[in-house]
This record gives sequence, C-alpha cells and structure tokens, in this order.
Amino acid sequence: MKKHKFRNLVPIGLMILIGLGYGCKGGAATAALASDAAKRVYVAPGEKDEVYAFLSGGFSGQMSVYGIPSTRLFKIIPVFSVFPENGYGYDEETKNMLRTTNGYVPWDDSHHIEASMTDGKQDGRWLFMNANNSPRLARIDLRSFETKEIIEIPNSAGNHASPFATENTEYLMAATRFSVPIPQASVPIENFSKGDFKGTVSMVKVDPKSGRLSIELQILVPGFDYDLSHCGKGKSHDWCFFTSYNSEQAYKMIEVGASKNDKDYILAFNWVRAKQCLDQGKASNFGGEYYRNYLPENQPAISEKLSGVKMLQPKDCPGVMYYMPTPKSPHGTDVDPTGEYIVGGGKLATVIPVHSFSKLMDVKDKPEHRSGMIMDIPILKYESTLAGEVKKPCLGPLHTEFDGKGYAYTSCFVSSEVVKWELGTWEVEQHLPAYYSVGHLSIVGGSSKDPYGKYLIALNKITKDRYLPVGMELPQSAQLYDISGGKAELLSDFPTVGEPHYSQMIPAKLLMDKAAKIYPLEENKHPYAIKNEKDARVVREGNTVRVYMTQIRSHFKPDTIEVRSGDTVFFHVTNLEQDFDIPHGFAVGGAPEMPNLLIMPGQTRTFKWKAPKPGIYPFYCTDFCSALHQEMQQYIRVLP
Repeated sequence: MKKHKFRNLVPIGLMILIGLGYGCKGGAATAALASDAAKRVYVAPGEKDEVYAFLSGGFSGQMSVYGIPSTRLFKIIPVFSVFPENGYGYDEETKNMLRTTNGYVPWDDSHHIEASMTDGKQDGRWLFMNANNSPRLARIDLRSFETKEIIEIPNSAGNHASPFATENTEYLMAATRFSVPIPQASVPIENFSKGDFKGTVSMVKVDPKSGRLSIELQILVPGFDYDLSHCGKGKSHDWCFFTSYNSEQAYKMIEVGASKNDKDYILAFNWVRAKQCLDQGKASNFGGEYYRNYLPENQPAISEKLSGVKMLQPKDCPGVMYYMPTPKSPHGTDVDPTGEYIVGGGKLATVIPVHSFSKLMDVKDKPEHRSGMIMDIPILKYESTLAGEVKKPCLGPLHTEFDGKGYAYTSCFVSSEVVKWELGTWEVEQHLPAYYSVGHLSIVGGSSKDPYGKYLIALNKITKDRYLPVGMELPQSAQLYDISGGKAELLSDFPTVGEPHYSQMIPAKLLMDKAAKIYPLEENKHPYAIKNEKDARVVREGNTVRVYMTQIRSHFKPDTIEVRSGDTVFFHVTNLEQDFDIPHGFAVGGAPEMPNLLIMPGQTRTFKWKAPKPGIYPFYCTDFCSALHQEMQQYIRVLP
C-alpha cells in the first residue's frame, strides 16, 4: 500500500509534536482494500442505494447528494450560490432567497450540515446548512430536496460553528468564527488582544411543524474562534458544546500566535438555562438587522428585513456557560450516543481528550475545580472533567463520529487517516489510511443518538495522484469504508463537487418514499400561474409585458410573441405536465443575466427579460422532454 503523503507545509506546532516522538501506528492494524470491494459497491441497474449522503460543497456554496455504496452523484441542491443549471438565484421566484443586509449575495462558503432529529434520531424532515462568509443558515426540505428558507445571523462574523441541532431540533446553534466589535465599530485591530472583540452564540428556533426559523436569543461570549460543535443527548440534552481556539486572541501571524497556549477551550452551554433567563427578562434588546427569506410551495420567495434581537450577558445568567480546557487548537467537539462523552479534536494535540458530562455536572459549581473566569464564565480545571485520553493516536485529529457499537472514529488531517478507538478503554483499534488530508468524516447517523453504522466516508482535501490529471485544480475527493465488521475495509474513492467539507448520511428508507414527484396543478397558488392553455395570453402594463405561458409536450402557448424594444418582459411559465420526471426548460436566445429555467411538473417560474434591439429572438425548451423536444421552440418579435 502507498505511503501517506503529508502536506508540504506543516504548522510549527505540529513540527513540535513530531519532535516529541509522535508514534502513529502503535501496532494497530491498518485498513486494507476489501478483496470484494467492487461487488460491495456495485448497485445493479434498476436497484437502489442503501444510503443518501449529503455533502456540503465548501467554497461552492451548494449541497450535493450521492448514493452509498455506489457513490453515484444524484443531484446538486443549490443553497447559497446561484445555479445556472436550473436558474436558482436568478429567476423572480428564487432570487430573494439570496438577499442579505449586504445586498444580493450570489455565493457563499458552506461548511456544516445537520439533519433534523426527534429524540436524538434522524427523522428525515429537513437538513440545515450554514454559510460562513455572509452569516446565514438554510433549511432544505427532504421531501422536495429544495432550499426552502435562509435566515441571516446578525451580530456575527463567520458563521462557522453552526448549524448544530438540539436533540429534538428545538434549536439550531450558531457561533462565530471571527471575532469583531459587537456592535460593529471601527477600532484599532490591536484592540483584539485587549478583549474589545467579541463573539456570539445564537439560538435559532425551529418551528416543530413548519420548520420555519427565527432568532430567539443571542449570548455575548469572549472573542475566540468557535468551530465544529455538537449538542448533547440523553443525560446531556440541555447542553451544547462548542469548540473554541485562539484563546490567545492573536491578530497577527495567527498560525503562530494562536498556537502558544497549551490548552484552548470547549464551551459548555446550557441552552435550557439560557431560555429560562430569557423568559425571566434577563436578556436586553440589542441591535442587528438581518433578512429571513422563505420560499413557499410553488410561489415566489418572501423576503423579510428584521431588526433587533434579544442579547444575554453571561454575568446575568449564572450557570449558563462553562469553559473546559482541552488540548490545543481544537477543531471539533463531538458527543457520543449516550450523551456522556464529549470528545475534543485538538489539531496540535498529542492526545484525543474525552470529557465526562457526569464529571462536568459534579464539579461545575465547586470553586476548587475552577482555575479562573472569562467574562464571568467559569474556567474549569482540565483534570476535573476528563474521562480519559487516547494517547498518540495520529497527527492532526479533527472530528469524531460513532458507530453505536462502542467505537469512535476520528479524522486526522496531517497523517491522512481515520483512527478507530474504543470508548472507555481509549485504546486505538485500527488506522484507516485516507488519500489525502482528511478533514471531516461521516458515519450513517454517526452524530445522532442511534447511529446506523455500516458505512463511513472520509472527506479529503487533496487528491494528488488519485485520478487522471485535469490541470492545476485537481478534483476534491471522498473515500468510502465498510465499518460493519470487526475491521474496517476501504471500498472505493470518488471525486466530489466542490470541497467535500462535511456530510450527513441518512438511510434511504427514511426518505425515498416521501420524495415529492410533482406539484399538483390544482394546488398551484402562484399569483401568475395558469392551469390550461386557453388562459395563455400576453398582457401589456405600460412598458411592462406579462406573458402567461404554458408548456406541455411539445409546445408553448402562446407560441409567438411581439413586444417593443426596451420593454420589461416577464415570462410566467407554467409546466402543465402531471407525470413524474417530465420537467421542461425555458431559455431566450442571447438573454443576458438570466440562464435556463428548469420547471418541474405543475410548477410556475418567471423569466425576466429586457427586450433588446428590434429583431427576431428564439425561445425554446432546454430540457429533453419527448421525441419532439427539438420542435419545442418558438419566436419573439421585438418591434422598434
């Protein structure tokens, strides 16, 4: 088997770890390619995969859907970025989904995905995904596989530590990556080290029936960088746990300055206590404007600009937060299925620390177990909450998930592997090579109370020599392992869309029978919908022209159109089909700023077009729909 290839640039802290005598293998067996791997990933024609894998696209701003074990790409779900394939973010129905207080923002950096849960178990209703650059959260409906809502997070810079759900999806938690003055102000950057920069933890309420999102409360916290986080389960139901790094509050050469302290922190946050303090009137009114954008079923998006939040100070709500020191520059905090063990992933640590929720409860209010305070948040002693340590597991541990059988799996960025270890004994059982630089990983249900196990995917940052070269930018990559037996086995690797930053895997049986097939035409409430060809028409309103158009195999009505140069033309196009998998497309020749629209059966979408200089302009169906697809074309005459 090939040797692992590390990144050429290794941070100084990791060089120190190597010098301390890090020993990666420790005698544990390594994963090998399964001898019957091809058979185990083969899904015969007409058969279905066992699992859906939903991957965030990182810098693409989108979400992609794969089948497991086949690793076939099924769909790209547009979320925070425009999508020319179907017109998301361009047309009159969806462009308001990308509205923010910074204006129309057609891109973002999407990192983490969370599945909705009931009693800590995946329930197949929604997925949530964060936007890091313009702080936002999105809700994706798992019936239609469409983005239905995007809410902006005020008083935040870098919404990286989100969207992590409580056990019954009562709330999504969102914490800040970048510290800034709150409220915003132009202050000297060196004031960062003086504590003038802060962060927030936001409690985003999820309506249990509709899924609608609202910001219920924000809590002001010290200006550290908050990262991958998770909420508790069972005994730890009332708590969420946030990784934080750069406790040094460095603002120059951060890769050096933020690596000086031996320990950083996991923030233990009692969200039930925070809600009590809110209800008792201990939170104050605070500024902050933000947008909440919602896409009703088969209607134009509704965009609301909201102002002000409730802000809670930790000093006004004793017992709401505690800092647990954890080794060094942690990237991930993960909670095992029982809710007892809280695992930190210190990128510069020589151990994987495991904290005990029971110990936290026992010591949190005892002065002898405290080492200080930050913004009236107690700092507990490391040993006081420690359950155990996995010794010398790997280089660069980041993220841990669980198989429900007593084992944990931790991704290791620098040594390009996943480490399997046993809860309770803290012994490494196996090293699973990854090619190369694995960031996050995903087990089916692995962050839930009831992991389904069987499959694990490693989400790799670099491919190097894994595929045919395609220029300087190589494919991003993921690798699939079978973890159902005593020893994990590598099954396949596959290129992915964008950066495969994070994933949730859900058993197919939870979703496949719920998937929507059509929009029932009789339920179409779009204000410009028409439901039969006899209502097709062209209506002039001054210099605005509205074309009420239908499409069905294989023609449009109206089929020829006349407008004047300079007119603003709205094509309100309704697909009259009521058969599954018969979408139609719509495009106008040479139209600037508008791509193709993809219109599902029974759906209405709107194409806005500024009529150019006089001439004849074709319009046509862009999605193959029948044997006469090529004939599904017509003309617009633009008059002077």
